[in-house]
Amino acid sequence: MKAPLFIGLMSGTSMDGVDAVLASFGPQGAQIHQTHSLPMPAALRDELLALQHPGHDELARASIAAQQLTELYAQTCTPWTQGPEKDLIRAIGVHGQTIRHAPDQGYTLQLNAPALLAERCGVDVIADFRSRDIAAGGQGAPLVPIVHEALFRHEHGRVILNLGGIANISLLLPGRDVFGFDTGPANMLLDAWMNKHQGQSYDKGGQWADSAASDPALLASLLSEPWFALPAPKSTGRDLFNLGWLQEHLDRVDPKGELQPATVQSTLMDLTAHSVAQAIRPYEDHIQEVIVCGGGAANPAMLKRLGDLVTMPIRSSAELGMDPQSIEALAFAWLAYAHIERIPAGLPAVTGARRATVLGACYPA
Repeated sequence: MKAPLFIGLMSGTSMDGVDAVLASFGPQGAQIHQTHSLPMPAALRDELLALQHPGHDELARASIAAQQLTELYAQTCTPWTQGPEKDLIRAIGVHGQTIRHAPDQGYTLQLNAPALLAERCGVDVIADFRSRDIAAGGQGAPLVPIVHEALFRHEHGRVILNLGGIANISLLLPGRDVFGFDTGPANMLLDAWMNKHQGQSYDKGGQWADSAASDPALLASLLSEPWFALPAPKSTGRDLFNLGWLQEHLDRVDPKGELQPATVQSTLMDLTAHSVAQAIRPYEDHIQEVIVCGGGAANPAMLKRLGDLVTMPIRSSAELGMDPQSIEALAFAWLAYAHIERIPAGLPAVTGARRATVLGACYPA
């Protein structure tokens, strides 16, 4: 009897597109059968970015954007939900697009229309993965450490570093349960600054950042952000790290606006490298390697700067047979599987919740 299949969908903080995986899970671990991606339409991306901040008629706009995003999700699933695999697909796990994350105020908001997705695809949909953990007093994030443990646990210590819009780490240390936390911005500010000054969605290979030296005074100001000094568990997002936040630091350090845009881009790359290194440093004696996934794994300039700051080797998850760009989508396929199997995926050691909980809500087909 064939193992049931699960689809995982992810449109991350970079908002460049939707990544999907078709996977199965069993005693031998996870198996990715197929992957598929679709680009994010520019108009939808612009609206999702605008909804990160208060604005006119935002409730109606958010509902419409959620429907448009869900139609894109459904299109991404079409090769499987209208293909020969359909009868084997047990559920779709979908995160939605985070536009507010305020666990200290007891809420988080991901734009999504899971009932619509279930209707379009004819498959059960598991969504709203963060709310249950927040109800139990947790951060609702990060969600992926338990999946990283299932994929990458080894007899020697590892850090799994996800470089998406936000950077987060999962610590797989010998003799200890998995734990992890957000470390700060990864690609989010870099992409926003690139778009503002170069009109491109991202800095391919970090070439623009590498064309200039970073500014020590600006870097020191950025790293002085109190959030970096908070103890784990902690999580963050665009609510804090956005272009407005960056401009406040630029106004403080460079009131005459003399810094070149490439210098700022280089400094933002150093911000990611330094904040990640700072988060890893207390555990260095127990770690033999850093495994990188997410879009930042394809940025050699970023990885070199990080490598200059930590003592252990850094390598891509691709070297272990896992496509870096597919890991987060695979995580939501696994979280859907965990929901169906009643496996608690909200871990107190990761999120700070009072107890472990089963995450997600089911929208039947």
